[in-house]
Amino acid sequence: MARTGRPRIFDRDEALLKAMMLFWEQGYEATSLLQLRADMGNISAASFYAAFESKEALFKETVEQYMGTFGRVTESLADLTLTPREAIETTLRRTAKMQTDSDHPNGCLIVLSASTCSSKNNHIREIVAEKRKQIRSHLHDCIQRAIDVGEIPSSIDVSMLTTVFDTFMHGISTQARDGVPFATIDRAITEVMGIWELFKHSA
Repeated sequence: MARTGRPRIFDRDEALLKAMMLFWEQGYEATSLLQLRADMGNISAASFYAAFESKEALFKETVEQYMGTFGRVTESLADLTLTPREAIETTLRRTAKMQTDSDHPNGCLIVLSASTCSSKNNHIREIVAEKRKQIRSHLHDCIQRAIDVGEIPSSIDVSMLTTVFDTFMHGISTQARDGVPFATIDRAITEVMGIWELFKHSA
């Protein structure tokens, strides 16, 4: 008589972390269900679908997990105990430090994992695009606060300055992925923050 197999027991939180690392390193489309199941301890397809429903649902969950852990480096933008300049500079330096840490894939999952997808996966691209939009909104609010408190002149184009810092912050991802060390990026942050002083005295 054949033995009845017992379902594989696995740690869901650990499996979610491993999935996040795979998506972060390889991107959504390059990461296969077979790889995901293997990294989760060679679990069966049935166990995978019972725990996560689908690859897309798993990706959405890993994005939320990332934003609540590694992605918290951008929370400084909403920290009202910091001046707007301090908030932006702190965010940039924390972002660079996190993205060049050798304990996990370099760069930012939100920037790298699904920025380019085939047309059938445009809805996947939108998942991370929405997170970037939220961060951009926080950055915009921070710069607007700088104007409101008189830190920079009211003549400053908020959308333009938001784009300057947002573009630089996203660029950290490719620099980190290409192996540019934290010290170099950190010095670049010092230089880009000099723009703040130029605008500050442009009135």
